[in-house]
Amino acid sequence: MLQVGEVSRKLGLNPQTLYFYERIGLIPSPHRTEAGYRLFSQEDIDRLAFITHTKAMGLSLDDIREILAAKDGKSHTCQAVHDCLLKKAKSIEETIQQLQILLDELRPLISHCESNIECKDCTGQEQPCSVLEDPRYEFHQACSTWQGSAQGSSATQNISNVDREKSSNTL
Repeated sequence: MLQVGEVSRKLGLNPQTLYFYERIGLIPSPHRTEAGYRLFSQEDIDRLAFITHTKAMGLSLDDIREILAAKDGKSHTCQAVHDCLLKKAKSIEETIQQLQILLDELRPLISHCESNIECKDCTGQEQPCSVLEDPRYEFHQACSTWQGSAQGSSATQNISNVDREKSSNTL
């Protein structure tokens, strides 16, 4: 039997997390010493390790609760576990698709920045990054507030015009 501090160190959890899991019913109330200290059995520690592992896999605490209910025999079939895991797998697939779209949007920006970096070496002049300003990249609108620049400023228009000229010359 281990106390809260020992369990939290062993599993790499904050002691408050153990209290929280107990409070929301993910783990049963552990045994107590005469002084009232919580004592965790190996079964409790295994359950906490399972919770920690499944949480690291991206499952929500509600998902974990459903799986534990099935594990504890409160569910008659593994259909609940199947549905929970299938829902998580679909969510991961959607996230991967969204990240792939983001990656596909970032690659041309990175390429454009790289060509500008090489060009800076040629001209010897340090110029603002045109990716942040060029309307072709839709990136400039999100960044204009962050940079504190006005979208229609003459400097922005000059950079965009120079960049457009470079692009038309390479086509």
